[in-house]
Formats: sequence, C-alpha cells, structure tokens
Amino acid sequence: MSSNATCYIGVTQNTQEGSQTNQDAEKEEMKAPDFTVLDADGNSVNLSDLFGKPIVLNFWASWCPPCKSKMPEFNEVYEEVGEDITFMMVDLADGQRETKEKGAQYVKDQGFSFPVYFDTKQDAVSKYGIASIPTTIFIDKDGYIVTGAEGAIGVKTLQKGIDLIK
Repeated sequence: MSSNATCYIGVTQNTQEGSQTNQDAEKEEMKAPDFTVLDADGNSVNLSDLFGKPIVLNFWASWCPPCKSKMPEFNEVYEEVGEDITFMMVDLADGQRETKEKGAQYVKDQGFSFPVYFDTKQDAVSKYGIASIPTTIFIDKDGYIVTGAEGAIGVKTLQKGIDLIK
C-alpha cells in the first residue's frame, strides 16, 4: 500500500477518524451532509442540488502540491465520465491562504474543464471535518456517502470509487 501525500489545513474540527470511509465493508447509510458553496459565477450552490447523479466530491487548494499533482488526472476522468458523474471540485478558499481569485486563476491557467466551486465561508470543510487535502468523497445518486479517501489518489483509485457509486 502506498502512502498518500496530503496538505494539512489547520482545521481542528474532525468528525471522522481514518482515511477511508467504509470502503470494504457493507455500505453504511450515511447521508452526505449538505453545504453551500459558490460556483465560478458567484452563485450559491447546495450539494443537495446535485443529487440525482453520483458525485465525486474533491476538496483542494491551489497552494497544495499533492492536490495540484492529481488534478490533471481528475480532469481526464471528468472528460470521460462527466455526463454520467457529477464532479464537484471544491476549492478551500478561506480568503487568507487561498482566495476565490487564486483558485479560479489556477484552474483557468491549467485549462481544466471540470466545474469548480469555492468554499468561501468554510461551510463544506466544516460539515465534513476536513483536516487535510486533497480529500475525495464518493456520493451515490441518492445522496449517500459510499466511500472516500484522504490524500492524493490516482486514476485507478478514482475509477474504483466511481464504479462504487454508479
């Protein structure tokens, strides 16, 4: 098993321990906590607005090397399955270390096509107890968390997570 690189963000509220959520055991019926973030145009978007299709929820920031190293792979997979799977790439734009402008510029400079959202009020990071990034959570079409991973994941792990939520 390889170790996953992560960036610690200094959030002390952590509601779950461990780096995997129920990956090999039976699916635990855990409804994904709802949150509100901003889209690229500044409109409010709730996670629950996206239920109906499986969701890959990824927390990242432009200052995080492990996040940046895997974003091209996320974009590649998004371009392959984006019609069937919703990608919600949430930039932890705390207004200090990361801003909406920095995150948006990074995505633009890299030419990524997946949709990016901005957690400017730290609603999502708080609801999910995110202590390090990248963190990826896989949510089924009914809004239940199926599995997740803390740390950088590659295409193979990303595809396995997607297969579990299809």
